[in-house]
This record gives sequence, C-alpha cells and structure tokens, in this order.
Amino acid sequence: MNLPKNNGIAEFEETGNQLFPVFLKLNHLHVLLVGAGNVGLEKLSAILANSPQTQITVVAQHVSPEVNELAELYSRLRIVKRSFEENDLDNKDLVIVATDQPLINEMIRQLARHRRLLINVADKPDLCDFYLGSIVKKGDLKLGISTNGKSPTVAKRLKEMLQANLPDEIDDTLQQINKLRIKLNGDFAYKVKELNKATAILVEPVAEQPSSKRMRWLIWSSLVISIAIIAVLFWENNAAFKSYLIDIHPSFYYFLIAGFFFAMIDGAIGMSYGVTSTTFALSMGIPPASASTAVHVSEIMSNGIAGWMHFRMKNVNMRMFYKLVIPGIIGAVSGAYILSSLEHYSHYTRPVVSLYTLILGAVILRKSFHVNKKRTGKKIQKIIPLGFGGGFIDAVGGGGWGSIVLSSLIAGGRNARYALGTVKLSRFFIALMSSLTFITMLNNLHWNALLGLVIGSAIASPLAARLSNRISVKVIMVSVGIIVILASLKNILSTIMNLI
Repeated sequence: MNLPKNNGIAEFEETGNQLFPVFLKLNHLHVLLVGAGNVGLEKLSAILANSPQTQITVVAQHVSPEVNELAELYSRLRIVKRSFEENDLDNKDLVIVATDQPLINEMIRQLARHRRLLINVADKPDLCDFYLGSIVKKGDLKLGISTNGKSPTVAKRLKEMLQANLPDEIDDTLQQINKLRIKLNGDFAYKVKELNKATAILVEPVAEQPSSKRMRWLIWSSLVISIAIIAVLFWENNAAFKSYLIDIHPSFYYFLIAGFFFAMIDGAIGMSYGVTSTTFALSMGIPPASASTAVHVSEIMSNGIAGWMHFRMKNVNMRMFYKLVIPGIIGAVSGAYILSSLEHYSHYTRPVVSLYTLILGAVILRKSFHVNKKRTGKKIQKIIPLGFGGGFIDAVGGGGWGSIVLSSLIAGGRNARYALGTVKLSRFFIALMSSLTFITMLNNLHWNALLGLVIGSAIASPLAARLSNRISVKVIMVSVGIIVILASLKNILSTIMNLI
C-alpha cells in the first residue's frame, strides 16, 4: 500500500477514534490509585472486576467505607491514608488519579510523564494516556467499548445492551473452539481453514432448525388437544356450564375486569398474575382448588403464545428448559391432585393458601426495592429441585411460578432475558398439565371465576407489552405487594372470625 509521506513521516487526517485497543495483564503490574471517593471506588471496582489479582496501592486522605470493604476482600489491595507524595510513584506501572483537585491532578500528570508512566485522570481526557472503557464479559470473552472520551454514558448503555443480548452460552462455544484448536494437527494454514469452517455458523443466517419445528408443533398440538379435552370435560361432566351460558352470574364481570387488570400488571413486571388472581378469587369466596383451576386455565393460552415467541426469538435456554419443565410438571400435577382432594375442606385450606399469598406479597414488596440492583452471584445450579418446588407450590397456591422460579434464576446469576423466555415456555406446559388435573378431579367448577379470568387475560395480552414501557416497574410492584398483603390478611382474619 502506498502511503503519503512528508519528510519520511506518513500523513493521515486525524478523524474518528485514534485510540489503539490493548488488553493489559494487570495481574503482573502494580497500579497506583490516587483518590478513594465515589470516582475512585468506580475505578477500583472496574479493575478488580476484571483483574482481581492486580496489586493496587490506594493513596487518599479520605477513604470511603466501600473502598475499605474491598480492601478486606482483596489481599493485594493496600490503602495508604495520607496526601499524595512523589515517592508513591516508585515501582508503579500504571497511575490512575480520581481526585477533585485540578492542581494535584496536573502535578501528578507531570511527575508520571517525567517517569514515563502511563496515567489516567478521571473526567480529564486531555490529561489521560489511556481510558478505562466499558467492559462486556461473558466467561473468557471480553469486549472493550470506547467513545474516545466523548461520552462514558453512551459506552455504559452499549455495555448494558451487549451484556443483555450476548448469550451466556457463547462462552461454551469459545471453550469448545479452544478444545478443537488444541486437537488440530497440521500446519498453520490448515488450522486456520478448519477453524474458519467451525466458526462460520456464527455469521451465517440460521434457517429454522428441526428442533424449532418440533417445538412449534409440540406447543400448538398441545394447545389444541388441551382445548378439546377441556371442552369435552366441561360439556359432559359439568351441567352447571350449560346453564351458565344462559344465565351469567354478575360476579363474572368482576373476574373479567380483574383478569384484564392482573394480566396487564404481569405484562409489565413479568410475574404476579397467579398470586394476584388467586388472592382476588379467595376474597370472592372461591375455594382454593377452584381458584387455582381458574388461574391456570387462563394462563394456558397466554403462556403458550408468549413461550413460542420467546422460542422464536431464541430467548430460551433449552438445557435449562428441560431441567425445569419435567420436574415442574411432576410438582404441579402432584400439587393439583392434593389440593383437589382437599376441596371439601376448603374452610381449612383457604387460610393456608391465604398465608402463602401473604408471604408472596411480602416477597414482591421486598423485591420492589431491589428491582434495579445488579446481581453478581454465581449461577444457580440446582434447577431440577427449583422446578419441582416451583410447580408444586404454584399449583397449591394458585400462583408463584414466576415469583419463585424466575426470581431465583435471575438472583442466581442467570441472564434475565433467557431466564424469562425459558420460564414462560415451561410455564405453558405446567399450566396445561395442572389445569387438566384440576378439571378431571373437581366435580363443581366456578364458571364465573374461570371464564372471567380467561377472557379478561386474553383481552389484556396484546396490550400488556406496551404497559411495561410506560409505567415504573417499582411503583407497580409496590402496589401489587401492598394489595396482595391486605387482601390476604382480610381472608385470614375472615376465617378466624368465622371460627370464633
């Protein structure tokens, strides 16, 4: 390539980002951080999150409690509580300055340059030799984002988008490619050719796979068959259904409105439809088994469609799905069978279920104050017990699959998007099987509750997605938590007063 030259030096117009990206082995370097306030904490946290074995010396007159806590966790982090001195630069490899004193910043910059040390001064691009960009990390895969010092906020938003959309499984792909690379024999050209073949799938358009077709037919055939079975059971075994079509009970309209309202809430926060609907049904005098039946039947269609859409958008972790759905179905059928068998003792089971919804209401209320809190825990591994317990409790209590399973997966370090898609798809099969169990076990269904919730939630489903972008999730969760707690307390108190 012919390059324009002037006196032996190539001439280029300095446009765009001129930074050269480099990944440093900080574990082998000694870093000096001057300043230990909020900005210093941010810089320190970024270093430790990516290179926890880095040797770091922090020099500051005032040290925030959070920095002191980090010093207790990381043995190679040392804090010196005093003003900066020139000899602090001795034996250091990198310098990061995070003070709000311009004169001190300039002085440290000059001293560092004199010693040929690279320096970063927070919020002062002109004084920086390098920037600390936003980092996206998925196992051994790490992406650095730079805006050339123009907008850290934009870099942060891009990081959040990539972190949410890059699948966790990409690290599995990386590990498998590494094993393949190690096993390959031959010259360099051959290895490159074989690795290109193995990684071509990452950039080629993906056609619909046989597994996708099987899942589509499984969902829709299950839906059609379940509707047919439910219709036959309704018509043959429930004479009340026939008369109900002629004489609609006024409470139907209350459940219609409630189903619509609760489905809109569920669309906004991804959970709470079951617990809110069950709490409402119990407060209307519906026995626990019939209340749970109405809730689960109303969830079949909405979860089937939602699950299929998540599957089409590749938001489902199939390995996690199979670990959830099989034990979840077993737990749901067991719970539905037990609760249906106790329908004649509803005056005893109602306060128990109300106590459960009371606890779930408190859980939702507590989670509302941590809705934006970042999760840093290790991935939860005990998926099978979680699925069984979630399915059993969901059937007995009329809800809680989302509150229990989805929350546990996200809190346990699972990707929120994949957790939501997997939970929604598995929820369809769990709602389907528990509904069939309830219907075959119960002799008398409360049609006003069942049809009201089914129709109300169906009407709300197309509108629910838009609600999530218009109303604060925290406000909704606080409101739902308070409403569920108050309604559950009312049911419990009413039972106690009747016994007295």
